[in-house]
Amino acid sequence: MKRRSKHSIPTKYILLFLSGACALVMFISFTLNLSGGPLNTVAGYVFVPMQKGINAVGSWFVSRADDLKSLRDVMQENKELQAEVDRLTQELSTIKLERYELDNLRELMELDKKYPGYEKVAARVIGSDGGNWFNTFLIDKGENDGIEKDMNVIAGSGLVGIVIDTGPNYAKVRSIIDDTSNVSGMVLETEDRCIVNGNLSTMKEEQVIEFSNLNCSKGAGSAEPGDAKNNDGKIEAGMQIVTSHISDKYLSGILIGVVSTAQRDANNLTYSGTITPAVDFQHLQDVLVILDKKNLPE
Repeated sequence: MKRRSKHSIPTKYILLFLSGACALVMFISFTLNLSGGPLNTVAGYVFVPMQKGINAVGSWFVSRADDLKSLRDVMQENKELQAEVDRLTQELSTIKLERYELDNLRELMELDKKYPGYEKVAARVIGSDGGNWFNTFLIDKGENDGIEKDMNVIAGSGLVGIVIDTGPNYAKVRSIIDDTSNVSGMVLETEDRCIVNGNLSTMKEEQVIEFSNLNCSKGAGSAEPGDAKNNDGKIEAGMQIVTSHISDKYLSGILIGVVSTAQRDANNLTYSGTITPAVDFQHLQDVLVILDKKNLPE
């Protein structure tokens, strides 16, 4: 360990001495009005570098202050721009939503024109029994709006389902894709009747429901399993299935969907297959309830 010299002078005393000397020189210089002499020369060597250093330090602080002010200005501007972006994003979302609702209303208007003989009331879907598919759901219109049990519900391009329960300001609808749904259908092109069965499982997997007991009125052509066309041209993919006139609850002629596959049954007399529904049952938002009910002769 290095020992401290006994005769060393503390730094603070040296600094104090130099400061006093500088002050004394400055006092003598100003008092005696000395100029051009050795004192000025010494002052030039001592005070000029000190002044330059002080100026440099001052300039550095001023520069940092300016940078800090610029940074604050940029941060404030960025904050304002972000607020503007948020506002425009919200406006864009609102416009998209309004456009989507407008498209839905136009679709309902076109559907209303498609079935002009029926009185209808528009309703908004307000809830479902769970899951991503609207197999059973609630609408915001009910008995106060003239809605009754067994009234038909349409949307998109065709049949949604039927009202199964009502309240003063709501109604519950069971759609044709529900497992408990059975609709008497008919091939529009041939008037051959069939039974349309709801199947939520096939709807989730392939977006199709099923038909069965389709009895062709002409010929006895053959159809391979999974083939949607037989040899006599009776059953083809794309043929429209509508509600039958013999249905006890569904009004006749409402589009259910189109044939996607067909095959001959084991009895060699009837056909069964699948139907692609005319309605998007995953994105239902607005529907039309037909206030006319099926009236069967007593």
